[in-house]
Amino acid sequence: MDPALIKAALGGVATLGCIGLFFGIGLAIAAQKFHVEPDPKVEAVLHTLAGAQCGGCGFPGCEAYAEEVVHNPDVAPNLCFPGKKDVADAVAEITGKGAGAVEEMVAVVRCSRVQGKVHIKYNYIGYGTCSGANLAFAGPLDCQYGCVGFGECAEACPFDAITMVNNFPVVDPDECVACGSCVSACPKGIIKLVSKNARVIIRCNTKDKAKVTMALCEVGCIHDKVCIKKCPAEAISEVAGVVTIDQKKCMEFGPDCKEVCIAACKKRHILQPLGLEETYKQLKQAAA
Repeated sequence: MDPALIKAALGGVATLGCIGLFFGIGLAIAAQKFHVEPDPKVEAVLHTLAGAQCGGCGFPGCEAYAEEVVHNPDVAPNLCFPGKKDVADAVAEITGKGAGAVEEMVAVVRCSRVQGKVHIKYNYIGYGTCSGANLAFAGPLDCQYGCVGFGECAEACPFDAITMVNNFPVVDPDECVACGSCVSACPKGIIKLVSKNARVIIRCNTKDKAKVTMALCEVGCIHDKVCIKKCPAEAISEVAGVVTIDQKKCMEFGPDCKEVCIAACKKRHILQPLGLEETYKQLKQAAA
């Protein structure tokens, strides 16, 4: 090989090595100069959290929440839903904040389209996600307010608490930690978080008039407002065209009402006790 080429190659290697050494020394000096000691409280909170990285606290990960709960006086110590009360108490002790009450919640799907035998209006052949299908005439099912059924909520759940049964999401109350991932993932907004102590829940999200609903779904809400009139706690109302329960009012009133709203409802499956296990059984039967 030509000695001149060898000399040029070695010179290039030496030059690159010098450049690398120069920048390496510069980075080492910068790292030393700008080094920030980690806050021991943030580290303690971070090691206390459940580490699920679910985002249920409203922050992008456990580290971000740990930073905020230590340095921001307005951030509560009880926002780690997977950790529940034990973690809330520990974070409160580290940060010197009041833990507050930790109410156990669970995700509830406000739809009964399987029991209502809602028909398919067209064959969807696009990208298999709920949000994608929802862009095409509100999805392939007759009810524009019902569950699309492609399982985007189940995929979003970091705890595998949702199982698709007959193309419908079923929540396992023992696995659900109410992180809210499924709530954010659902393009229809039909998944809600309710207290595990809730006495009555609503299984329909339709805004359609009675005639339309009865033509589409055998068990859909017909908005006759009998449940609203019968509720002695005045806990039921219609908000933006959807029947809604104020769970706080309902639970504070107590069991004296004997769930008159459920008895008054003309359409079964709409107003029900929380009983997610029973809903699972019904869906399995419908799928059989």
